[in-house]
Amino acid sequence: MNLKKVSINTALPGKPRARVLIVYTGGTFGMTYDKAGALIPFDFTYILDQLPTLKNLALEITAFSFENPIDSSNISIDHWQLIGKIIFDQYDHHDGFVVLHGTDTMAYTASALSFMLEGLNKPVIFTGAQLPISEPRSDARENLITALDIASAYKDGFPIISEVCIYFDYELLRGNRSKKVESMQFDAFDSGNYPPLAKAGVKINYNYAVIRQVNQFTNLVLRSSFETNIAILKLFPGIDRYVVSALLAIQDLKAIVIETYGSGNAPTLPWLQESLRDAIELGIIVLNISQCSGGRVMQGRYATGRQLQEIGVISGADMTTEAAVTKLMLLIGEHGTEKARDLIGLSLAGELTP
Repeated sequence: MNLKKVSINTALPGKPRARVLIVYTGGTFGMTYDKAGALIPFDFTYILDQLPTLKNLALEITAFSFENPIDSSNISIDHWQLIGKIIFDQYDHHDGFVVLHGTDTMAYTASALSFMLEGLNKPVIFTGAQLPISEPRSDARENLITALDIASAYKDGFPIISEVCIYFDYELLRGNRSKKVESMQFDAFDSGNYPPLAKAGVKINYNYAVIRQVNQFTNLVLRSSFETNIAILKLFPGIDRYVVSALLAIQDLKAIVIETYGSGNAPTLPWLQESLRDAIELGIIVLNISQCSGGRVMQGRYATGRQLQEIGVISGADMTTEAAVTKLMLLIGEHGTEKARDLIGLSLAGELTP
């Protein structure tokens, strides 16, 4: 995939206080109107025309843009791998990274990158917008300005943020804890099981107690092998055994995320228990994730959850579906099913509470 590169030094004639790389993938954020009134992708060569206040940040900015920006509904594993490779290749040359991404699948991509960038010790901030930057009331300007500020924020010689995050509507959230929860309002994301890492008001207030600390003794490793033969089964009253059987009969299926009720409960249907037990005996990983946006799976709490535990269903604790799916994809792709089974319940990037 071809990339367009633009370099901008907003500190001139002074010295920049930090170097930040922007990766522009597409989405609502970067759409502007041409002279004919049609929406076209934003050209970062003219970023200072849209955001003159960027000069106040005094940054050396490099922007890599997808030649053909995409709607985030079309995001694929190839795009995750490309974003990861860009960050990995440019890691030593920049102090922080901002990824501009459509909101629909942003939580999936942020989750995937959190597992791909093993040993990350610099900020990778995802952001986007609900309205294009060309719109008078767009949220794009504030989101980008603050994301750049966070990506370049250092304290005592170390970055304040050293993980993959989503910044949206004045809140900084851990990327692999986030979900898109709103399509019409500006507060598009939430992390129900983890508090915000920062809130932006008159100043940016960082919640240092919940921020992942820099580990000076780790080096960045890029993990990029994905196994995509994974399925999601959402339980609902009246679910049909033939639907479940058809899903579990997918050829070479490696894992299934089962979205259960409440704290990890499922109906006590003999055929459902039998189907899941047979799948587990065939080596398929079955991971239990709650349909609730808050709380956690506790398979031993009720009899309806205890039965899942007894047949070998793995608790996903308080992981989001987005984190569970991308984590399974990467662990199986990198290590195979057996090792993935051992690692899936461990916190690898702050995605779950042990």
